[in-house]
Amino acid sequence: MSTLPRRFPDRDEIAAVRTEAEALEPGAEVGHKRRLAGRVLGRRGHGKLVFLDLVDRSGQIQLLCSADRVGRVDLDLGDIVGVTGTPTRTKRGEPSLAVDEVQLLAKTKRPLPDTFHGLVDAETRYRKRYLDLLVSEDTRRDFLVRTGLVTAIRRYLDDHGFVEVETPILQPRYGGALAEPFVTHSNELDTDLYLRIADELYLKRLIVGGLEKVYEIGKDFRNESVSYKHQPEFTMLEWYEAYADYEDTMGRVEELVAKVAREAIGTTQVSFRGHEVDLELPWRRVKLIDALEAEGVWTRDADELRLRLAERDVDTGRDETWGQLVDHALSHLVEPRLIEPTILYDYPVELSPLARRKEGEEGVVERFEYFVCGMELGNAYSELNDADEQAARFAEVGGDDPDYVDALSYGMPPTGGLGLGIDRLAMVLTGRETIRDVILFPALRPTE
Repeated sequence: MSTLPRRFPDRDEIAAVRTEAEALEPGAEVGHKRRLAGRVLGRRGHGKLVFLDLVDRSGQIQLLCSADRVGRVDLDLGDIVGVTGTPTRTKRGEPSLAVDEVQLLAKTKRPLPDTFHGLVDAETRYRKRYLDLLVSEDTRRDFLVRTGLVTAIRRYLDDHGFVEVETPILQPRYGGALAEPFVTHSNELDTDLYLRIADELYLKRLIVGGLEKVYEIGKDFRNESVSYKHQPEFTMLEWYEAYADYEDTMGRVEELVAKVAREAIGTTQVSFRGHEVDLELPWRRVKLIDALEAEGVWTRDADELRLRLAERDVDTGRDETWGQLVDHALSHLVEPRLIEPTILYDYPVELSPLARRKEGEEGVVERFEYFVCGMELGNAYSELNDADEQAARFAEVGGDDPDYVDALSYGMPPTGGLGLGIDRLAMVLTGRETIRDVILFPALRPTE
């Protein structure tokens, strides 16, 4: 039975004590005591003076363990300890804690990875994230940035009158996007249920109900490919704002992303996928048709479009419809060129079954997607709020959600809605080129 302490109360954060020690003159020591707790990740010296590196979530500090004050120090790298001592600064200028008492709080039973080089093998980093966090300050920083960006998003939306809500993850019908769902079965209800692929249709029901400005930050699930920017389980922000349209939403997302960047990393200038870009508004805006015309592939004729794509070495073998060909043209020819923050807007209705038609432009809806360094961050539109047209659109794409259409029949005000990929925004702000680096526990193939 363990005799180690059950708690270590009244501890200070290492970062605060380090700041206190940094303010001292070299060789000086304050008179009051501080209590720190963390993991030992470095050891130097022997005999009468031992130097330890103590790390907690806030940072790292050097411990000065003199035999005259604490006796023999019998600790291994990875041990978790609580210490009491006085802030000091060595003659060489290193902020430290001169230790008077050491308490072992938890004993490591296995050796840690190399704390200098960190976990080199990527698979190990993802499967044993706890070790990655232990030995890599960069990893800890990245996930604190991610937490900071989510906090900043909530603060912005709360300050602008939005209400945070929760909608079902298990749904009797999946919708709000075109994707393959995960399916499960409820024994009690005796029915199949689906993990949601988007929050959209339930959030818009709340607009019908009069909540007017709502948002949700939550998990969505798509039983599809895994890539540098795709995971089967991912985090999305969706918001819906009554009495607004897609132009209002364009301005709001520019403002949000710039503000979040300033709060989470202290700047709007980021380095991502080999590019240096500035997230400060205003962003570049390009019509989808203009972008396709610039590539020489815009046409309403499916056969002609397929021919033009083939000439550009784009494999269209799996594309059955004109809309799928257009989507393929965008992903292969247009999106990789959208390096500076760019809003691509006014999409064909064939690609957007939930968006409102644009007045005066046949076959076009008020939809936009927005990109940084060739990667889509999200999607938005002026919401279709006509129940009859929505039912017809569902029929055209082979979908059906009579309950949602019924909700629209009670009247939904003009509404602007948006989805933002939290994981992808975290990639941009941390400079990580794979989504697995910004998800604490990404989905991986099972090991034997």
